[in-house]
Amino acid sequence: MELSQRARLRAGDQDAIGELFDAHAQAVYGYALRTLGDWAAAEDVVSLTFLEAWRLRERPEAGDESLRPWLFGIATNVLRNTARAARRHRAAMARLPEREAAPDFADELVTRLDDSAQLAAVRRALESLRRSEREVFRLCVWMGLDYASAAEALGIPTGTVRSRLSRARTRLKSLTEAELANRRDERDGRELAVATGQVGGGGLEAARSMQGDIR
Repeated sequence: MELSQRARLRAGDQDAIGELFDAHAQAVYGYALRTLGDWAAAEDVVSLTFLEAWRLRERPEAGDESLRPWLFGIATNVLRNTARAARRHRAAMARLPEREAAPDFADELVTRLDDSAQLAAVRRALESLRRSEREVFRLCVWMGLDYASAAEALGIPTGTVRSRLSRARTRLKSLTEAELANRRDERDGRELAVATGQVGGGGLEAARSMQGDIR
């Protein structure tokens, strides 16, 4: 009798964790990238998620159900720890003497890519929500988990997922629209500065070069 993936993972079958990685690593990466907005940090989250999955391989109950909700539960915990570490880092940096800021061509790039601008606006708006609402929104809307799977990933009742998602959708729509409006105002201000000669050249070409690298 062929064992289920859960049974093989619980038994310490390394091929099982490899198959799990092949099936879900890209989705975990997308989840982390949308949450953090940083390619390198998202890759770290993927590595940590599957290391934790291997360490906790005996936790899933026996059965034939997909391990995807369990895996996203682990990824969510990794992202929580990453966010706490980032807050500690920002607090430490805030205590250092201020330095003259260098031009941020990546920020200029974002203003020229509609999808990136929208993603950035959503990410900033999400930070205004409660963490519990953010996590439900990311799992259900960004990653496409159904209510039951998200409930399993987060260890909460299905009804709680429904109510949190409803609140998140309502608040996020108005917050995102406000963020995009602010972003357009900032962009218009920068373009006006360029048009009047208040900003040196070179930034646009650097941004285009970066765009090519990203693609």
